[in-house]
Amino acid sequence: MTQMTSKLHIVILAAGIGKRMKSSLPKVLHELAGRPMLSHVLESARALQPYRICVVIGHGGEQIIERFSTSDLIWVKQEPQLGTGHALLQALPELDEEGSTLVLYGDVPLVRPETLSRLVQTDLEEKCAILTTELENPYGYGRIIRDKDTQAITCIVEQKDANEVQRTVNEINTGIMHIPNRKLHAWLPILKNDNAQNEYYLTDLIKMAVDENIPIVSAQPHHNWEILGVNSRAQMADLERIYQKENASRLLEDGVTLYDPSRIDIRGRLECGSDVEIDVNCLFEGHVKLGNGVKIKANCILRSTTISDGTIIHPFSHIENSEIGKNCRIGPYSRIRPNTSLNDNVHIGNFVEVKQSAIADGSKINHLSYIGDTVVGKNVNVGAGTITCNYDGAHKHRTIIEDNVFIGSDTQLVAPVKISQGTTIGAGSTITKDTPENELTLSRARQVTLTGWKRPSKHK
Repeated sequence: MTQMTSKLHIVILAAGIGKRMKSSLPKVLHELAGRPMLSHVLESARALQPYRICVVIGHGGEQIIERFSTSDLIWVKQEPQLGTGHALLQALPELDEEGSTLVLYGDVPLVRPETLSRLVQTDLEEKCAILTTELENPYGYGRIIRDKDTQAITCIVEQKDANEVQRTVNEINTGIMHIPNRKLHAWLPILKNDNAQNEYYLTDLIKMAVDENIPIVSAQPHHNWEILGVNSRAQMADLERIYQKENASRLLEDGVTLYDPSRIDIRGRLECGSDVEIDVNCLFEGHVKLGNGVKIKANCILRSTTISDGTIIHPFSHIENSEIGKNCRIGPYSRIRPNTSLNDNVHIGNFVEVKQSAIADGSKINHLSYIGDTVVGKNVNVGAGTITCNYDGAHKHRTIIEDNVFIGSDTQLVAPVKISQGTTIGAGSTITKDTPENELTLSRARQVTLTGWKRPSKHK
């Protein structure tokens, strides 16, 4: 998306305490879809390619800076918090005389770049622009008051200051506005706090514009949920469901099969090929890519992972920061930990854990095994209960399993060790040395039967 105006400044107001959240965490750091609310706002802001982004902080400011320590942000402190107008006043030294400023809010996380783009397209040499919408229940919002004849915006009246007639108005101020910087430099220093809250309202700038006969234009979002703010845990939960519903709708439009659109959670970015199927209660975090024909069964968690064409992930499997090849079968109850890569046609079965390993084409680890820090070759069969003993208490060590190896059940491979090509490991073995190619290797104590032995019994 291209920048719509020259020297577009963006100021994000993020200084609120958020008392109703009942948390020591700054309100804008509470997570929506796995990311802080402020992260969503910043993403929309950056999509406009602004000249400068300022974030006004107050309560918990140091935590916010630590969480978003990127070079493209300018931090401004508001202390004490005396209203939105006072907050923007603190950022005024960072706003050039030329250009314009778009005001956003750190606790209004779902506003879309497309909506903001329409707002900032306006030529602001002699205009101000505000984002408005109509609500069936406008309680709590400032009302947009228009001239009865011309329908021009004349002022914005806050809920607590509105009279009975004004409270019947359904068009509300979202708080998001776009104003020429030269006007901000003239108006912000002379704001007054003559209102029920004794605060400096940003909305009073609109009254100043009217007094100077500066036209005020408006734009509206496509969806009212874009302008919803968060002041409580309940509101946060409501926005989470809205966000997830919208994600599900987009997936359905793209041809993805969702067994129940109300039971999917996307906390990041999910890319899907054609004919993808996703069962209920699946969670996607980070950037997840699903290839053509991928099937994700119920109750799976995928994080920052790529799944290639034709692979099936069976129920209750967890996959994190890994690359999964084509036509693999994983699960149920499998765990693929970070930095693992599976080539094509690999089978990882129930209660198998794989960590930081590479497994080549056609290999199978089907039951109750742990493979860690291991390179597995092609067409390897790992029997049930096999463990790579990769940790000596201080360091991790590597296991190498070459092509066409067959490992019997209940085997321990004590790293560092190499299982050479074609090796067969007898069940119940503990392997501590490299094995020769194409030979049977096993380590077992001789089986002994003690004739006449009796099991101990309790004395009466």
